[in-house]
Amino acid sequence: MIRPIKKIMVYIDGSEQSITAAQYAIVLAKTLGADLYALYVVDTRALAELVKYRIFLDTEQEEYRRDLEGDAQRYLNHVRELARKKGIPIITEKAMGAVHSEIKNKVKEFSIDLLIIGELSHIRSRRDELYNEAERAMRSVSCPVLIAKGEEKIWDLYESAE
Repeated sequence: MIRPIKKIMVYIDGSEQSITAAQYAIVLAKTLGADLYALYVVDTRALAELVKYRIFLDTEQEEYRRDLEGDAQRYLNHVRELARKKGIPIITEKAMGAVHSEIKNKVKEFSIDLLIIGELSHIRSRRDELYNEAERAMRSVSCPVLIAKGEEKIWDLYESAE
């Protein structure tokens, strides 16, 4: 029988929803025997806009970018530890650029079969809807997308995975 899912990627953005998605991705990778990737994208496009609109000076942009890169590494390390606890190897990747574009590029680069993202935030305005990068990625990637919802159920699945 052909395995339809050989490579899973989970998008990490530092939110609780993305950590829940990572736990679910770990459970699925373990169950399916799939390779697991975790991706964090430092949104440099948003940083450039902050400078453009003079919210940040150039020097502040660089300091903030370093802070974001540090956050990215901390979250990827956390996900790596979650996977290690369940005996799952994971490849972590940090990218820089526009979030939806980088997700799309990495899905293609690694020939990902399933992208897992955390539950989408509630849309409060048209503007929020236009700028939801995870949703834009979900609509543009070339593979199936799973939205991980149900934090308690996923936690139970993660905890019971051996």
